[in-house]
Amino acid sequence: MTTIKQEDFIASIADAFQFISYYHPLDYIQALGRAYEREENPAAKDAIAQILTNSRMCAEGKRPICQDTGIAVVFLKIGMNVRWEAQLSLQAMVDEGVRRAYNHPDNKLRASVLLDPAGKRINSRDNTPAVVHYEIVPGDHVEVICAAKGGGSENKSKLVMLNPSDSIVDWVLKTVPTMGAGWCPPGILGLGIGGTPEKAMLLAKEALMAPVDIDALMARGPRNRIEELRLELYEKVNALGIGAQGLGGLTTVLDVKILDYPTHAASLPVAMIPNCAATRHVHFHLDGNGPAKLEPPSLSDWPQVAWQPDTEKSLRVNLDTLTPAEVASWKPGQTLLLSGKLLTGRDAAHKRIADLLAKGEPLPVDFKNRVIYYVGPVDPVRDEVVGPAGPTTATRMDKFTEMMLAQTGLIAMIGKAERGPAAIEAIKKHQSAYLMAVGGAAYLVSKAIKSARVVAFPDLGMEAIYEFEVKDMPVTVAVDAQGTSVHETGPREWRMKIGKIPVVKA
Repeated sequence: MTTIKQEDFIASIADAFQFISYYHPLDYIQALGRAYEREENPAAKDAIAQILTNSRMCAEGKRPICQDTGIAVVFLKIGMNVRWEAQLSLQAMVDEGVRRAYNHPDNKLRASVLLDPAGKRINSRDNTPAVVHYEIVPGDHVEVICAAKGGGSENKSKLVMLNPSDSIVDWVLKTVPTMGAGWCPPGILGLGIGGTPEKAMLLAKEALMAPVDIDALMARGPRNRIEELRLELYEKVNALGIGAQGLGGLTTVLDVKILDYPTHAASLPVAMIPNCAATRHVHFHLDGNGPAKLEPPSLSDWPQVAWQPDTEKSLRVNLDTLTPAEVASWKPGQTLLLSGKLLTGRDAAHKRIADLLAKGEPLPVDFKNRVIYYVGPVDPVRDEVVGPAGPTTATRMDKFTEMMLAQTGLIAMIGKAERGPAAIEAIKKHQSAYLMAVGGAAYLVSKAIKSARVVAFPDLGMEAIYEFEVKDMPVTVAVDAQGTSVHETGPREWRMKIGKIPVVKA
């Protein structure tokens, strides 16, 4: 009988969440490298280059791939012959491992988990509790999968109860475009088919833990209906032309993973969950011989891509002297390099601002002719001024856009992915602009930040308002003052181009 010791299990969980914070799975990063080689849209190719460069930087510097270091998800398959030498429950042991990982002094990770979600939404400060899935199986060891799932991709999860005669392919192709780019493509789609609604969702999440192997599947051909479905969806989803970061291009998904389960004769539950450009998971076994030993990947296996800002084609912008007239002159798709001081703020800060304005009370910061960056950074370590600080999904701030532009003097915003109709209308009305930074390149972006200080709402932690001083921070004009959105024009253009290509091959 195998005995698993409490400290070995906790240490393994802690090591795993540190490991995945800075090491992409090698299969994912190599698949992304192949996508980079075949990409024909310059904007999408540049975005992938930033993600690949960020990945190598994180592996070298052992710092988070994304500022959203995720909610901790753990899959446990526990052998029936395993004995535990432990005082804590399995949930408590997992939570202690997560706590250690997220508060590691050399690589502190962002605490994003909030207690009392329908009420006060208080940050737990250590990213606990984790979400743990258990299965008791034959055997004498424990199989563990640790994953860190960011909110941008989790928020795009979908579940539908189809009729048995409905087309799964049609539903996926109708649904993926409605997800926007907040899940940071290119990524992976996980589908769960069958069972009950909650079983389908769990299958979709677990499907994402499998290696990227679509190339091997294409080479040998499908052996069953699920493999046929994977290949069909891979080709047809990429033919939508959504592309990297939603800018339009040849690759939207690097793989489609599917797990199924028997279901009721009257039902066809289908769940879909995406994995983003910050795909993070690791798989290991415990057999009673101490904690898991996780082997670091070799950096020589990373794609040889080194992104640098294009100083010849990009417009340099001085944020400290920026005027509304300059903002109104920017063109959709134009690349900018920002230097000077900008403010940060996301959901909680915007809600506080709205409450103050509603009461007629003064704001703690002056937004006149300023730019706001939607970000919740990781805490700095060692000599950093700030930790990884990539953009968060901009659509969450859409309902505040008219207020900010009309009442505070704000003239531009920075985030990731598209804006919705209400935000675009407000941008057009106020001759403002929305700029897109690349999601999944948080450590790379942070290198452009030369100083950082909290200027309002310090009790909000990572959601406080900071003032960043930046040097050549790369962004793209995603919505210009005329209301033209590259997240609408880019995919439309590339969908038409791809329609003329017989098959998009990996």
